[in-house]
Amino acid sequence: MTLRLLFAAVWLASSALAGPPLTTIQDVLYKADGTRFNGTVTISWTSFQAMDNSTIATQVITVKIVDGNLHVQLVPTTTSTPTTYYTATYNSAGRIQFQETWSVPSSAQPLHVRDVRIATPSNLTAPAADTGTTTPTQESSIVGLVADLGARPLKGAGYAAGSVAVVDALGVLESATGTATDCMHVDGSSGPCGGTAPSFMDGDSPAGIVDGSNASFTLSAVPNPTTSLAVYRNGVLQKTGQDYSFTGTTLQFVAASAPQPGDTLLASYRLTGTASGTPQTYASPQVLCSGTGAATTNTTLTSTGTCAIPSGLLTPGDRVEIRFDFAHQGTVSGFSFEIHWGATTIVHRDAAAGEALAGGRADAALLSASAQLSSQTWGALLSFSTTVGSATDAYTNGLTVDFQGMLAQTGDTLTLANYTVVRFP
Repeated sequence: MTLRLLFAAVWLASSALAGPPLTTIQDVLYKADGTRFNGTVTISWTSFQAMDNSTIATQVITVKIVDGNLHVQLVPTTTSTPTTYYTATYNSAGRIQFQETWSVPSSAQPLHVRDVRIATPSNLTAPAADTGTTTPTQESSIVGLVADLGARPLKGAGYAAGSVAVVDALGVLESATGTATDCMHVDGSSGPCGGTAPSFMDGDSPAGIVDGSNASFTLSAVPNPTTSLAVYRNGVLQKTGQDYSFTGTTLQFVAASAPQPGDTLLASYRLTGTASGTPQTYASPQVLCSGTGAATTNTTLTSTGTCAIPSGLLTPGDRVEIRFDFAHQGTVSGFSFEIHWGATTIVHRDAAAGEALAGGRADAALLSASAQLSSQTWGALLSFSTTVGSATDAYTNGLTVDFQGMLAQTGDTLTLANYTVVRFP
């Protein structure tokens, strides 16, 4: 008797641990473009009682779908109490792609998704029977709705579609006013785009008789700030307070510095800022590159220094001045040097073995789409030489000034001792 009771207890325990019957759903899923689906499917259900009286609690499970392969086991719901359905939500690329309803029958063989997919059950979607009367729902009966609506900005009388919206002092949405070319400010106002930018007066020729006795001259405008004024007499910078004084637009030279017949007066200064957003040019020369270069012992032309001028810096009307000095160490070999403006050679000189130093300058006067080039070169023994030419290099896209040198034969050294590239606006 005791043995029978023991077997019965073991059978009941094993039955309890066996769990409810399961149906396997196994399939390969594809997207509409023929590629395999990758993502997850989240399956949810409400509580029900399985056919073996097992109680299935409300729960959600997430199953990975890799390379289209789906495999999941679920308790049958066609024989459940009450009748229950699974909701399958497919996720891919971080968002919900679609949702469907499953009704799972008992099956000893694996089923495909098509075998369990059903249309949305009518008892889940059917509206209540129409009694011929409707009862409106009050906003106050929906939790939080009134507060949420109160926190939402309201349209004001000036609100219009297709315009920039601004929030007025009362928190009401209005439309911005102004012209189509105006810019919006952070305070909701509108106005011309761009801030106040400095404006420059370069190469101003002060009005007045240059006869040696007249010491008073007039500028075309008032310098602002006054410290920006630079006055040049025959290219020599005059010192304010020592050579001249000025008030407003009037320059007053001291007697010893009064311009003499044939002198040239030029003035450069800043003006009161304008509302235009157009970039202004530099008011004075701008050093683009300067320094010492490298040495070479090569018998072929080799770069000993470069100045890369960026795109958009040079404009028509600018002038670029290039100065350079070469030093030759040794007396065995002659040497040559070249200066290149982009792909155009400005300078080429050949020097004898006894030449120790050579230097020169080159100028590029920028035209609308080209440049006129000129150069001067000299040395202790090297004769003074000048050249004039032109170049079609697209300087607006940026270009490189290259200083090259070479020896006629090995044994000596040629060094780019110093170079400077200056832009005159």
